[in-house]
Amino acid sequence: MAQQGAQLDGAKFCCSICLDLLKDPVTIPCGHSYCMSCINNFWDEEDKKEIYSCPQCRQTFTPRPVLVKSTMLADLLEELKKTGLQAAAAADLCYAGPEDVACDVCTGRKLKAFKSCLVCLASYCENHLQPHYDAAPLKKHKLVDPSKKLQENICSRHDEVMKIFCRTDKKCICYLCTMDEHKGHDTVPAAAEITERQRELEVSRLNIQQRIQDREKDVKLLQQEVEAVSRSADKAVEDSEKIFTQLIRLLQKRSSDVKQQIRSQQETEVSGVKELQEKLQQEITELKRKDAELKQLSHTEDHNQFLHNYPSVSQLSEPTDSSSINIRPLRYFEDVTAAVSELRDKLQDILKEEWTNISLTVTEVDVLLSGPEPKTRAGFCRYSHEITLDPNTAYTELLLSEGNRKVEVTRQHQSYSSHPDRFTGCHQVLSRESLTGRCYWEVEWSGTAVRVAVAYKNISRTGKSNECTFGFNDKSWALHYYNKKYEFWFNNIKTIVSGPVSSRVGVYLDHRAGILSFYSVSETMTLLHRVQTTFTQPLYAGLWFGFYGDSAELCKVK
Repeated sequence: MAQQGAQLDGAKFCCSICLDLLKDPVTIPCGHSYCMSCINNFWDEEDKKEIYSCPQCRQTFTPRPVLVKSTMLADLLEELKKTGLQAAAAADLCYAGPEDVACDVCTGRKLKAFKSCLVCLASYCENHLQPHYDAAPLKKHKLVDPSKKLQENICSRHDEVMKIFCRTDKKCICYLCTMDEHKGHDTVPAAAEITERQRELEVSRLNIQQRIQDREKDVKLLQQEVEAVSRSADKAVEDSEKIFTQLIRLLQKRSSDVKQQIRSQQETEVSGVKELQEKLQQEITELKRKDAELKQLSHTEDHNQFLHNYPSVSQLSEPTDSSSINIRPLRYFEDVTAAVSELRDKLQDILKEEWTNISLTVTEVDVLLSGPEPKTRAGFCRYSHEITLDPNTAYTELLLSEGNRKVEVTRQHQSYSSHPDRFTGCHQVLSRESLTGRCYWEVEWSGTAVRVAVAYKNISRTGKSNECTFGFNDKSWALHYYNKKYEFWFNNIKTIVSGPVSSRVGVYLDHRAGILSFYSVSETMTLLHRVQTTFTQPLYAGLWFGFYGDSAELCKVK
């Protein structure tokens, strides 16, 4: 269609002499247009007559008209050439190539199919498809996008269209198949099966779209988490640098103070020594002078002169007191060096101990949401923490051993120093390490009554009140074993726990998710009790004992 339009348009711009598109078009006085070369050649033959005519209307002109190229016509012809090429290219695009579905009705060069009919099992171009839109019987046919696989809808056995779906064999069949090979099978019209499956697809799509929305929300939340982590990390780095700078300045200040004190004491001591030294030197000079006088007097031969001068010359001044010189070993500021060295060693010990806690705190930062609780002991062991007990928290009748991992109740008071963290009325002890993130540890116990617990650091330490006892307040959670049965205590509320009694208990903590689980550990792991709450502070592992001789050990989990 476009190509024909281009040809019609082109006819209006053809030269009537050469019958081709105008080249260098000129318009003569009568209004007709020709190629400049064509009309010049025509008029050259009429030069003898000296009368010049139009080849179309035969109007004559004298003298010979001066020819000037028509710029407007030339521009229009250029546009016509472009339009004609584009129309031809568009026409080529309408024809079917090797990879296209061709119209089954077209003869000669086939056009591309616009639709395929599942009833006719044929493909049609836009022109040949028109009857399917106009004829009433054809309007009911099922039209789909062009397909090369229409023959796959024909039963290879009966050469019939497969319009039935066998749910038993999950395949499309023809109506003749229902009478032999698929007789007695669960069959439905293929259209009905498609309708049902499309409903399922819609449900699936809705689920997928909902999941997409959920995942997009998760991605947004994670991006916010990344930004929050980055801000928190930047703030922590900045604050840490400030704190360490303050520590460095404090040490520098103390170093300067010690240096100043040493120099001041040095100046005082040296000044006193030099003063005594000067007195002694003056005394030496005086003694030498006196010795010279005595020597001179001893050589005096005049008895009267000798006896007259002797009283004044022989009298000596009081000696300077020097009895304190060299009465002690030569140790001056060496004790200061020893004291500073002792301070250095203490600081190194504190830094070593606290640095472990700092490193654990850093590595326990868990950005991602907590995963599911492990199912096997090997899975729990991935989160194992080596925990030690803090002697500064232990009641005085608790004996710690095995590198502060084992504790036993004794009748003998231990020689612990006074400390504000110590429990003064309950047979309890807390761990040195704080517990955040995901942690797992195991306790091996023996005796009559033992509690495996976790607690906040700010739990009360003084006396025997509920505020101090594990499980009897809102700052501690405890699994209690007594009389061959378990109980769980929190905020002075008891929960009966059923499960196999074992001398080893496993504790799993997911601090961020607020999960605390106690397991009976033997050949298998059995859940005894699980807590779901919100922890607002770091937790510490705790042990409580009811009788003398009870003991427990924080196991090394492998």
